[in-house]
Amino acid sequence: MIKRQLSTLLLVCTGLNSFAQQDFNILHYGAKMSLTYNNTAAIQKTIDAAAKKGGRVIIPPGNFITGPLELKSGVDLHLDDDALLLGSTKRLDYGVSGKPLISAVGQHNVSITGKGIIDGQGRELVENVLLLLREGKMQDREWLLKRPGENSRPMIILFKGCKQVKVNNITIKNSAAWVQSYNDCDGVDIDSMKVQSTAYWNNDGIDIVDSKNVKITNSYFNAADDAICLKSESTGKSCENIIVENCILRSSASGFKLGTGSVGGFKNIRVRNLVVFDTYRSAIALETVDGAYLTDVNISHVKGKNIGNAIFIRLGHRNKDERYSTINNILIDDVKADVPNAKPDIGYPVEGPPPKVAPHNLVPASITGLPDHLVQNVTLKNIEIMYGGNARKEIAFIPTDSLSHVIENPAGYPEFTMFGELPSWGLYTRHASGIHISDFKITLKQDDFRPAMVFDDVSGLDLKKIEVPLSAAVPVLVYRKVTQLRTADLVIPAGDKSVEINNK
Repeated sequence: MIKRQLSTLLLVCTGLNSFAQQDFNILHYGAKMSLTYNNTAAIQKTIDAAAKKGGRVIIPPGNFITGPLELKSGVDLHLDDDALLLGSTKRLDYGVSGKPLISAVGQHNVSITGKGIIDGQGRELVENVLLLLREGKMQDREWLLKRPGENSRPMIILFKGCKQVKVNNITIKNSAAWVQSYNDCDGVDIDSMKVQSTAYWNNDGIDIVDSKNVKITNSYFNAADDAICLKSESTGKSCENIIVENCILRSSASGFKLGTGSVGGFKNIRVRNLVVFDTYRSAIALETVDGAYLTDVNISHVKGKNIGNAIFIRLGHRNKDERYSTINNILIDDVKADVPNAKPDIGYPVEGPPPKVAPHNLVPASITGLPDHLVQNVTLKNIEIMYGGNARKEIAFIPTDSLSHVIENPAGYPEFTMFGELPSWGLYTRHASGIHISDFKITLKQDDFRPAMVFDDVSGLDLKKIEVPLSAAVPVLVYRKVTQLRTADLVIPAGDKSVEINNK
C-alpha cells in the first residue's frame, strides 16, 4: 500500500516537472522580430498562456521590442542565445507611474533565465522623457531642480512580494534608473548575471530591499551608481540571510553597500570573494542612518583596485523621529585595496559627482558613530591598503589638538567624504566601542603629513600587528578619549612621538 502511494506520488511529481517544462514561444502568439514593432501584447499573451499550465516563455534569437511585461507564478521567461529583448524608448508606453520593463508582484516560482540580453535602452528612453517634459506632456518636479525623477525613468526588473525567484545567466544593459530591485521577497537566486548599465544616473546594478534568503553569486556589475546595494525601507522589515559571493563590481558610487535606505534592519549578511575596481566611492560601505539595526555582517576576501575608499562604516541619524540606528558585530577580513590620489572613475560615461564639501586631502577608511550612539564590536583583520598620499596643508589641515573640529554631520547623506577633511590618512575611528584591529598594514605612495590612525571617543580598543611605513609622519597613532586600550606588535616609527594622547 505504501509502495503504491509512493509510486503514485512519484508519477504526480514527474508529471508536474514535465508539465512545468512546457515551452511557449512568443512567435506562436504574434511576436515579430523587428526594431520597430512593439511586441508587448504578444509577449504578455504568451506569459498568460504559460501561467495557466506552467512553463517557459521562449524569447528566440532575434531583436524584439517590448513595453512593460508582468510575469506570473510558474513562469520562466527564457532568453535563448542571441535573443535581444529591447525596452521601448517611448516613455508613454510605460504608463503614468513608469512601470518596470519586467515585473512580478506577489508571485511565486518565477524566473528569468537564458544567455540572452535585456536592453532597457535607457539613454534613448530618457531623451524621450526630456522631450515630453519640455512639451508639457509629462510633469516632474525633480526635473526642474536636477534631472527627471526615478518615477519618470522606469527600471528594467522589479520583483515585489514574491517567493522563490530565480534570475540566472542573463545580461542586463542600459537602464534609465535602477537596473533591478527585489522588494519584500523571500528566496531569491541571482547567479552568473552580467549587468552593464552606465546609460544614466541612479543606475544601481542590483538592489535588495527588505528581502530574505537571497543569494547573489558569480556575477558582474558595472553600474553608474552602487553596484550591489541592500536597503531597508520599512519599519519592522529587514534584509536577512543574504549571501554575496564571487562577484566583480565597478561603480560610479560604491561597490558593495548596505544603506542608504535604512529604516528597518540588516541581519546575517555574508559577503566573500569580491573584486571592486575603478569605483568612485567605497569598496565596502555599511551605512545605517534612518533608525535601522545593522548586525551580524561578515565580509571577507575583497580586492579593491583603483577605488576612492576602502571601508566606510557609518551610524548616523537622518530620520526625524527618536529612533537611533545601531551597528553591532561586524567582521571584515582579508581586504587588499589601492586608493590613489586621483578620481578613480574618470572617463566613464557617468562619473561620480565632485565632492559637495570643502576641498580635502585623500580620505581614510573610517568607522564613525555619534556621541552616545556608538558603533559596536567591529573587527578588521588582514587588511592591506595602499594610499596615494601627497596631502598638503594648504588644502586642509586639522591639528591633532583640534580633533573636535571634525564635523559630526549626523543627518548628512552617508558617504566617505561627508566630514570634509579628516585628521588621518589611514584609518579614522570616532564614537565606537569594542574595536579590534589586527594584521592591519597601510602604506603610502607619497608622503602624507597627517597621523596614520586617529581614534576619538573609543571604548575598548584592541590593536595588534599594526604596520605603518617607517617614513610616516609622527605622531603615527593619536588617541583622544580612548579607554581600555590594548596594543601588541606594532610596527611603527620608533620614538615617543609615534603615539599622541590628547584628551581635550
